[in-house]
Amino acid sequence: MTFIKGLAVAPLALTCLLAAPTHAVAQTDKTVLILRELDTDKYDPHRTTARGAAEVLFMAADTMVGLDYDMKTPVPALAKSWTVSPDGLTYTFALRDNVTFCSGKKMTAKDVVASYERWLNPETKGLERWRAGPVDSITAPDDVTVVYKLKKPYNELLQQMAHYMHSVINIDQVKELGPDYGVKAFDGTGPYCFQSWSPRNEVVLTKHAGYNWGPSIYKDPTPKVDKIIWKIVPEESTRLTALQSGQADLSRYLPQWAIKDLKADKRLFVSRADPFYWTFFLGFKIDKPMLTDVNVRRAINLAINRQALTEAITFGEAQPATSMLATKTPAGSNDAYRYDPAAANKLLDEAGWKKGPDGYRYKDGQKLSLLHYGITGYWKDIMEAVQGDMKKVGVDLRVQLFDSTSAWGKLATQEFDEFSMSFGYMSTGEALNSYFLSNSVPTPNRMNWKDPETDKWLAEGSEALDPAAGDAIVSKALTKISDGAAWIPLYHDSMYLVGGPRMKPMKAHGIFGAAAYKGLDIAFK
Repeated sequence: MTFIKGLAVAPLALTCLLAAPTHAVAQTDKTVLILRELDTDKYDPHRTTARGAAEVLFMAADTMVGLDYDMKTPVPALAKSWTVSPDGLTYTFALRDNVTFCSGKKMTAKDVVASYERWLNPETKGLERWRAGPVDSITAPDDVTVVYKLKKPYNELLQQMAHYMHSVINIDQVKELGPDYGVKAFDGTGPYCFQSWSPRNEVVLTKHAGYNWGPSIYKDPTPKVDKIIWKIVPEESTRLTALQSGQADLSRYLPQWAIKDLKADKRLFVSRADPFYWTFFLGFKIDKPMLTDVNVRRAINLAINRQALTEAITFGEAQPATSMLATKTPAGSNDAYRYDPAAANKLLDEAGWKKGPDGYRYKDGQKLSLLHYGITGYWKDIMEAVQGDMKKVGVDLRVQLFDSTSAWGKLATQEFDEFSMSFGYMSTGEALNSYFLSNSVPTPNRMNWKDPETDKWLAEGSEALDPAAGDAIVSKALTKISDGAAWIPLYHDSMYLVGGPRMKPMKAHGIFGAAAYKGLDIAFK
C-alpha cells in the first residue's frame, strides 16, 4: 500500500469546509461545533462498538447508571438509587419518574425492560451482550422500579451499566424503522436529541427541552447549548487550525505534537482525562495458516519498535506498550513485547521461514505475506511504520485501510490475517471479555481465540464477590493470552479535550474515549 500524509489546508479551504449554511450561525447562537476524525456505520447502541457511535449515543441516550471521572464509581442517572442483595444476584433500581424520550413519550420501567430484551434477543445480533451479565430475568413490577436478576454474580455490572450499550431506547421506533433504526433516526432520553445524520459528514443534535436527569457528577444536569454538530474533518491540521481560530469549539482529535502549544494558548482550555485506558494494537487471526505457529506471532511482536513508533506518532504523549493492557493487573512475563529484531529473525528461522533474495521469507514455496485490514485516518502513519519494521525481518504486510462507514463490515469477515484497532476499557476484565470470549467470534473476537480455559477464568473472575480474588483469576487469562501473542500491543494512549475561545473549561471524561461524555458541562463563556 502507498501511504500519503495529509497536506496542510489553506485558510480559504478551511473556511469553505466549516462555513456551510448549517454552521453560518455557529458564532452567534448557541450552536457548538465539535470536530472529530471518524464516523460510524450506525447509531444503534446494541449493534456497534465504534467510538464514533459512542460519542453521539452518550449524549442522545441515557443509561440507568452513570460513571464518575475515576472510571470505577457508579453514580445515579436514570436510576436515582438501587439496592443489591447480599448474594449479588438481585439489583433493584428506583427510576426517576420525570424522564421523557425526545419524541415526548414518557419513559417507564417497561422501556428499560424492552431495551434489554431487544439487546439480549439473539435475533437482534446484539454485540457484547456479556456486558449485561448472566441475566436471569429483568422485570418491571411498576413504572418506576426495575428488578434485575442474575444467574450468577457479576461484580462489574454497575460499572458496565454506564456503557452506551445499556442505553434505554424507544422500542416503538425500533419496530417502526426496522433496519433503518439508528440510521434514519434515533429516539433517546439523552440531553440532546438526534436530529439528522449525514454519513461521513456530520451528526446534528438539538437540546432536549426539559431535560434535568443527567448523572450526578454534573452539578447542573441540564443542557446549556441549543445545538451540537459533530463534524467529520479527516485532516488533523484542519481540525487544529479550526479550533485555534475559533471556527470550531471542541475536539479531542488533535495532533499530540500540538498539545504543548495548545496548553500555552490562554484563549483555549486543555483537559486531560485521568485515568484513561485506551490501547492501540494489532490483532492476529491466530488460525490463519501463516499465523497458527505462536512463534511466528511472537517474532512479529519482537520486530516492532514500539518506542520509536510511539515517539513518532504521539510525541511522548502515550506510553509504549510493554504489556497488553494499561491496567495494573499482572500478566506474568511481558518478554514478548520488547524490541529485539535479532530474536525475531531467530524465531522465524527456527519456524522454517527462510529469507529469499528479495529479503522476504519463504516456506515450502510460500511467501510470508499477511493481509491487513484497518480504518483510515491516524492509522495510515502507524501502519507505515509497522510495515517497515516487519519488512526488516522478512515479513510482507499488505495493508488495506477503509473508511469507517465500511470498515466495520470488512472487519467482521474472515478475509484478513491481521487487523488494527484501538479501544477503551475500564478494567482488565472488561478488556478481555470484549475481545477474547469464544462466543464473540467473528466480532469483536476477530482473533478467533477460542479457548475454554480463557472463557472459564473470565467467568470466574466476573463472579467473584471479592475484587482482589476476581483480579487474580482474570490475571491468569491475561497471562495465557499474552503468552499466546494474539495481539501486537503498540501503545497506551492519552486523551485531551480542547475547547476553543468561546467555551468554558470542562473536565474530560475517560469513558470509552468519549471525552465530553453527556455534554452537560458544554457551555459558553
